[in-house]
Amino acid sequence: MAEKLLEITHLSVHYGAIKAVRGIDFVVNRGEIVTLIGANGAGKSTILRTISGLEKVTDGSILFNHQIVNHMPSEKRVRCGIVQVPEGRRVFPGMTVQENLQLGAFTVSNKRQNNAGYDVVYDQFPILKERRHQDAATLSGGEQQMLAIGRALMAKPKMILLDEPSMGLAPLYIQKIFDIIQKIRNTGVTVLLIEQNANQALKIADRGYVLEGGKILSTGTGEELLASHEVREAYLGG
Repeated sequence: MAEKLLEITHLSVHYGAIKAVRGIDFVVNRGEIVTLIGANGAGKSTILRTISGLEKVTDGSILFNHQIVNHMPSEKRVRCGIVQVPEGRRVFPGMTVQENLQLGAFTVSNKRQNNAGYDVVYDQFPILKERRHQDAATLSGGEQQMLAIGRALMAKPKMILLDEPSMGLAPLYIQKIFDIIQKIRNTGVTVLLIEQNANQALKIADRGYVLEGGKILSTGTGEELLASHEVREAYLGG
């Protein structure tokens, strides 16, 4: 049987009177790529932000690696292995590529592990090694996305949360990012992915969940959801 790494049970998240997430249940098994798809406002980003500790749980539970994390501070969740790559990349301008990566390793106190982290990231993203002394703000959008993912990998995550990684990127970089996501999973890191490019996301996902209005409407393998007439009509352009 697959081992559950993340288990969400009856999760609700409210912003005042607004019910952004409404009593959802889903699981992410260790070693999977799982994608959440749905229109803007469906609650996808709220779910990721709640898992990483940036939003508060109104009701329900988040079980990660056999531990309830509902009230755990976000920085402690990073230490437990939950790391988020935010929408919009958010690299630190005025700092070099390597300095940005170094910030990602703030939970790693072992210098040898830290140095090994640079090797892993630079092996995954050779362009970042070439530009390691360059101001991160001068990188292209695709290179900044690679840096944001590399920064997350420096924290030695068990699970990486990706919020719209292909947003605003040129087509060439979009394909590279999806290739990178698969390579990350192949190194043993579990991936929970939000992506407006639902077609590409489902092609690489083991499983997916379709959200609407803060609720899960359907679930299935990536292939099953790609083949679904309802999903294709609503999210994949027919």
